[in-house]
Amino acid sequence: MEKILLKDINEALARVKDLVDASNKRIVIGIVGKPGAGKSTLTSHLIGNLPKDSAVLIPMDGYHLSNKQLSNLGISDRKGAFDTFDSDGFVKLLRRVNKEADKDIYFPVFYREIEESYAADGVVPANTKLVITEGNYLLLDKGGWEAVRQELDEVWYIEVDDNLRLDRLTKRHQSYGKNYDEAFAWANGSDERNAELVAKTRDKADVIIEIN
Repeated sequence: MEKILLKDINEALARVKDLVDASNKRIVIGIVGKPGAGKSTLTSHLIGNLPKDSAVLIPMDGYHLSNKQLSNLGISDRKGAFDTFDSDGFVKLLRRVNKEADKDIYFPVFYREIEESYAADGVVPANTKLVITEGNYLLLDKGGWEAVRQELDEVWYIEVDDNLRLDRLTKRHQSYGKNYDEAFAWANGSDERNAELVAKTRDKADVIIEIN
């Protein structure tokens, strides 16, 4: 199937409105991109410009394994890699989102300030028409992530200049307590290995959106 190309966030907003208006059921859209690509910026713009309480964001990051579990597994230095999440739990949430539109559905939310998630801190209220989820691995075909795609009506892949993305990612790490050298090393090391994996999933997306 030929991919749909969106040139900016305004075209993205128009597409979301068209999808919702054309459907009589809940719509679930996935936003994928490399670390620092602007997933949160895009989703915030979409939800902020839709009617109040008509859409909810479910970030994939809520399903990070806890720091304790990462330590137990000996993979703390790989936090953010595809196998450092509870992918099965995330899939089960999406299935509930699709099948139980008449119920309030709670989900965990990740906070970068503490690098941990709070259980049941977010909610998809009953009868919410649009749910957006965003994360790195929505199109990955291993580690349990392969079950995600069938729960999404559309998946959008964000394309962005890598130099801009890496600069933005380094600054993000600094804002949460790392010094410049630590932030640069993480952005260009662990994060970049994850980015290379995410890039390989681009061709599976329905929509490509450019954000700069």
